Order: sequence, then structure tokens, then C-alpha cells
Amino acid sequence: MKYTHVYALFLMFVFCTSCKGQNKTDLPKDNIKSKNIVASPGPHQITRNIIQDRKGNIWIAAFDGIFRYDGKSFANITSKVSSARFFSVLKDRKGNLWFGSVGSGVYYYDGKSFRNFTTKDGLAGNAVTCINEDKTGNIWFGTEGGASRYDGRSFRNYKMNAGFQAQPDNDDVNSIIEDKTGKFWFATRGNTFVYDRKVFTVFRKNDGKPFTNIRTIIEDKRGNIWLGGPDGLWRYDGSTFTNFNQNFVGYIYEDKKGNIWTSSQSTNGRDLALSRFDERSLSGLVSAKGQCLLSRYDEKSLLDKKPTVTEIKPGHGMICGILEANDGSIWFGASDGVYRYDGNTIIDFKGKEVRK
Repeated sequence: MKYTHVYALFLMFVFCTSCKGQNKTDLPKDNIKSKNIVASPGPHQITRNIIQDRKGNIWIAAFDGIFRYDGKSFANITSKVSSARFFSVLKDRKGNLWFGSVGSGVYYYDGKSFRNFTTKDGLAGNAVTCINEDKTGNIWFGTEGGASRYDGRSFRNYKMNAGFQAQPDNDDVNSIIEDKTGKFWFATRGNTFVYDRKVFTVFRKNDGKPFTNIRTIIEDKRGNIWLGGPDGLWRYDGSTFTNFNQNFVGYIYEDKKGNIWTSSQSTNGRDLALSRFDERSLSGLVSAKGQCLLSRYDEKSLLDKKPTVTEIKPGHGMICGILEANDGSIWFGASDGVYRYDGNTIIDFKGKEVRK
């Protein structure tokens, strides 16, 4: 599937569109209800994002569906709803779930029924790579056509790169966070931006060069901003930048102890993370060269010039979303499903022990 973007270059950085009033109601009776959930051994295709809810259930966004793991077995929640390839997942403060897909928009699931939002409803794009809930309960979606904010009734859409760059794919949004000060950070295929709710400002290094094509932004417990992309892993403490490595970094995650986990590339091979939502990128992911590492940066040494790093080599061509489960194990997505690392062994949920 090929996505084409037609952008008008306005002096303003933001444009707004509103869909017709959207109420959080159930779909018509002929739509799929949750009773049709299909038992499954777990994902077998590209697995992009993993979260855990308050009840301990693990939710997995994969190209063969949305899976829920209850500690004993997997269930494919979307098998009867959509054949879309799923990329992102969020559970909001009200307990509702949001599933972002590659090409089919976003699905809202209240535990009983599903609702699908697309560009026809006002969403900025139908390829949804990230979902975030802000402090006031608004849901933000990063898409291939910019960012969308949903307040429960309508969408407001944002284009950060208008006026900065003319390439149409530079409004692809890879990551969105709201920091402790209330500012928003947007990582796009073009620049990285800080949004103070009024103006988008390009985020630049000390040398004046912007951070470009950043794949993940997180804020740690201390308020530091971490960025990962083609130029490696960076930390910004509000005044100083620290570059921890110069190899490609796709995902960043902070565990309960403050350790920083990343998926990174160990060689100068091809970029191993999905950067665009077209068929060529999707097929190229699996055959990418170079070895991907799951790395842990020890919290106690993060202030050192050379922090202590533990590298785990699962032997996969790619590593995607990372999660620390309630039991302390680390889950991560790969090109052929989901894996769990208990500190000694990696389990693939296919009856095989991958690594001791």
C-alpha cells in the first residue's frame, strides 16, 4: 500500500480539523463483540508494541492482531474485527483500549465492542505509529500525516514540519510524549519539536543541528529526556546533551529501577526499525542486515562518561517494543512474535528456549 501526501505550505505550523460529533458509543449490532475473541498461541508476525494493564494482562500490538496475555494463554482480540496490521496500543485512564494500525486508522475498544476511527472521521492519517494520553485525558495519535488530538468528541490535527521542510513524509510522527512541565515532544521523520501549546520549536543540539528522524522519545523519572534514532542514544537534562552511543537506536524504555533499556544496532548495517508505512519498508524489515541488541544501561552508572551496559543478543534481525512486566521480566517484540527475558533465559512462547 502506498501513501501519498499532499501538503499546502502555510506560515502557520498548526492546522485544525474537526470531525462530526464523535460520542463514545457502541457500534451497531452487526459489528463484532468481544465474545468472538479467538484463543491463540500468540503473535507470529512483527510485534511492535507491548503494555501491561493494572490487572496484570499484557497487551501486544502485532501485524497479525492485538493479543492479550493473562499469564496463562494468549487471546487474539481483533481476529474477527480487522485484518489490519497493528502497530501501537494504549490503555487510557478510564480503562478503554486504543489500537493503532498500519493503514486502517485506530480502533477503540471498551471491553465490549470496537469502534474504528479513520481520516473520514478527522484522524490525520490512517497509519498510527504511536498513541499517548495527556494529563487532561486527551488521546494523541502519531500518524503518517501529522499528529491528532482526540478529546472524546472531535479531532484536532497538527503539522509540525510545515514551513520547515517540504518533503511530504517529514510529517510522519514516530513518538509523542508530554513532559512533567506540560510541554509536548514530537519526533517526526523530519525534525523533533517541542510544543508549548502555542508554538512548535525545533529541538536542536548544542551545535545547532536538529535531531532528525528520532524514533523514540521518553522522559525518565528524573525529568531527563531520552532520544533514540540513527545518531544513537541521547540524553538531555535540560541544559546538557550526552551521547551514549552512535549506533542506531529504535526503542527506549525505563524500568522500575531506573535502568534504561534500548533496542539498538550493533553494526553499521541497514536501519532496522520501521520508518515509513509503505510496502517496501514493511517487507524490508525482516531481511535487514546487522544484529540487533537489547541493551540495559545501569541506573547507578548513568552519570558516568561510560556507563555500565549489559548487551543481550537474541539473534533476531529486529527488536521492537520493550516492557518490564510486574514480575520483573522484560518482554520485547521481534519480527516473528514476542519474547520474554527473565535475566537468564529468553523464551519465545513457541515451546523453544532461545538463549541461556
